[in-house]
Amino acid sequence: MIPPHPASWLFLLVSLVGAGFTASAVLRLRRISYLIVPYFFASWLTGELAVHHIAWQAVATIAFVELDALGAWPGWVGLVVTFASWVALFIFYQRAGNSGAVFDAAFHHDLADGILPPNHAVPFRRIARPFKFRVRGVERIPDIPYGPHGRRNLLDIYRPANGNGDGPAPILFQIHGGGWTVGQKEQQALPLMYHLAARGWLCVAANYRLSPRATFPDHLIDVKRALVWTKRHAAEYGGDPAFVIVTGGSAGGHLAALVALTANDPEYQPGFEDADTTVQGCVPFYGVYDFLDRHGERRKASMTPFLERLVMKSSPTADRDAWEKASPIARVHAGAPPFFVIHGTHDSLAYVEDTRHFVAALRRVSHQPVVYAELPGAQHAFDLFHSRHSAYAIDAVTRFVELLRAEDLARRSGAASPPLVAVTPPVAALPAP
Repeated sequence: MIPPHPASWLFLLVSLVGAGFTASAVLRLRRISYLIVPYFFASWLTGELAVHHIAWQAVATIAFVELDALGAWPGWVGLVVTFASWVALFIFYQRAGNSGAVFDAAFHHDLADGILPPNHAVPFRRIARPFKFRVRGVERIPDIPYGPHGRRNLLDIYRPANGNGDGPAPILFQIHGGGWTVGQKEQQALPLMYHLAARGWLCVAANYRLSPRATFPDHLIDVKRALVWTKRHAAEYGGDPAFVIVTGGSAGGHLAALVALTANDPEYQPGFEDADTTVQGCVPFYGVYDFLDRHGERRKASMTPFLERLVMKSSPTADRDAWEKASPIARVHAGAPPFFVIHGTHDSLAYVEDTRHFVAALRRVSHQPVVYAELPGAQHAFDLFHSRHSAYAIDAVTRFVELLRAEDLARRSGAASPPLVAVTPPVAALPAP
């Protein structure tokens, strides 16, 4: 018997690898121990770049056909596997297109009338060029010092290049993620910041000290120091210091929630205790809201060893009060600003169940709206570059923050404006685990 052409076996192998990447995006895996990090990267990059994965698999398939990979049975098996992978990726891509309806339902459920109409048209050229962030008419002013800790106390400003002709610009204050141990201000939320800056916003992204050199609450203190600098100097760059929305993803979502919930708390403002650190809204993406895992959602996948060794430098049993204070779920209160909480159903690093508990706790006490949206199939960090998930999220965040801005301007002018909250949603309205 003549052995199959080597190209047939190689095509089968490549097809199985491609199918493995597809499976990582489609399946919802989390408790897989040390494989969680490679699984996350495979799932994240495959799901958010589904079109690109179909493209490279198509190019590979054409190349293997030219090499006579279909001259033996392994090649035909590889072709079937490849087609199945394409179908699964296409279904995943179509499902991501439901994100617009998810956001609409969240707004309809949690807000009164007044939200801007949706823009559900996502230009394919944006999806095709996921890492093209710069927008014409937006300038970036990098590496402005705000504190005493060198490069970890620098911030960037994004603003309209020709100024804002409609008066002082509202401010978006962005906090990067990275597990409190890595990350840079210029690496995250670029699609959102460029988009809002093009619409007349002033966007500020700040570095902060990182663990293990830093111990919590050093991270929060730095972020608050950067916020104070922003409020004091915003007018010099065309911004309105009286209107700031704080946002961030992952560890940045955790810190953004704490900024919003601990406004003017002198414990986290050493040397600037009297400075104003209030914000007018908070939009945390896939944040970590409970260091103590009080609802037991993570079980064997607990973050406690990591936090104990690198971030908190103490154990939750010996210093429970510090761990409570570091958990946004324990800091909720009636005076919290409006929140728009966003999380993906397939997040393998920050569990969506913990976010549901945080949203429920905040809704029970807050006098302001708490909007919550779960994106179908979205992984951790889905908004770092252009994709269907991030496009719909950017549109939704724009609608939310510009509604807050409109209400703020109406309140300042003395004009009547409709309330943001339609009704207080029951906890049962949260998506089921």
